[in-house]
Amino acid sequence: MPTQFRDHRFFIPTLISALFALSFILGTATAAPPKPDEQTSSSEHEFDVIETIVQQGIEAGKMPGAVVVIADRDRILYRRAFGQRQVKPVTEPMTVDTVFDLASLTKPVATATSIMKLIGEGQLSPLSRVSQFLPEFGKNGKESITVEDLLLHVGGLIPDNSLRDYQNGVDTSWKNICNLKPLADRGTKFMYTDVGYIVLGKLVEKISDQPLDQYAQKHVFAPLGMQETTFNPSATLKKRAAATEQRDGQWIKGDVHDPRAHLLLGVAGHAGLFSTADDLTRYGQQMLRIASSKAEIPFPQPTLKMMIRPREVERESKVIGTRTYGWDHRSPYSSNRGDKLSDSAFGHGGFTGTVMWIDPETDRVFIFLSTRLHPDGNGSVNRLAGEIASIIGATANP
Repeated sequence: MPTQFRDHRFFIPTLISALFALSFILGTATAAPPKPDEQTSSSEHEFDVIETIVQQGIEAGKMPGAVVVIADRDRILYRRAFGQRQVKPVTEPMTVDTVFDLASLTKPVATATSIMKLIGEGQLSPLSRVSQFLPEFGKNGKESITVEDLLLHVGGLIPDNSLRDYQNGVDTSWKNICNLKPLADRGTKFMYTDVGYIVLGKLVEKISDQPLDQYAQKHVFAPLGMQETTFNPSATLKKRAAATEQRDGQWIKGDVHDPRAHLLLGVAGHAGLFSTADDLTRYGQQMLRIASSKAEIPFPQPTLKMMIRPREVERESKVIGTRTYGWDHRSPYSSNRGDKLSDSAFGHGGFTGTVMWIDPETDRVFIFLSTRLHPDGNGSVNRLAGEIASIIGATANP
């Protein structure tokens, strides 16, 4: 052992310095949102109108309740719960730690983030043909579909194949997807597709030799401190989950609402992820840190830049908008982004009433979580969320 470590006068300061450095490094990956009594911000008054917008939405039946968070890379600027997370068969108040079925937010947060980590590690390329790794998929005209095609929803795949294709188990469901024929030539038509992300989830499993839920947990959620983000929530998490609709006469609470993900046993590339506002804040803040070169977990800045660069998508030979790898940017699905976020903003929505936008240029994370389908399936929140996003964009200082 070197002399300086045999002498405690040198060893103790050295150890303290090393521990401090380690805590700083880990902090960039797992920094937690502050507790409510720590959330003081001189700018919070700028968001007072959000309460009015959300309460009006509740009164109009757009959703029974919601959680709204606004953050920058280091601080929580606004964090509040409104209304109820369940009204039938009993009433439960909405809380900031309510567990939500994220629906299609699964696509970017779990599936695309996992794919990008594999790309960043050199195990995959956006231009790789999916059939190179999943030969059974590459038939009936799907041989040349690439990873990029699926990330951008331009692979030509049907948005959703029949529920009958999923009713005989996971293996048969996959065989039925492999037997599908594309509806358009790859790269020629933007069609938002759940099927494409089911394939991407299968691709993660094939390359990593781990199911999507396990891979994402180990390589994305755990490193970022997202301790309550999971597929198939535990009984403990289910107790504070927001209810959605009924299935077979029972209220769905902590089980995935999407019928195809449900038949795939709760783990699928397009839906099935559950999380809380605080965990999604951790994710969003980490993306801002990566964008500003202050973090490299789960992947470094060049990989993030590749992920969030806008790419034009077409329909009938006309450009109809822009998407990124896994995220929306400006497309027919962007009503929940409002009109004041910067051009660097990327985000996504979920069928159950979930929205997240991340804006590196203005250093903002916006999270809107609701259970719009409860109790009657008739709620609608995208434009309401977009109205709040516009307020955030207007008050941010780039």
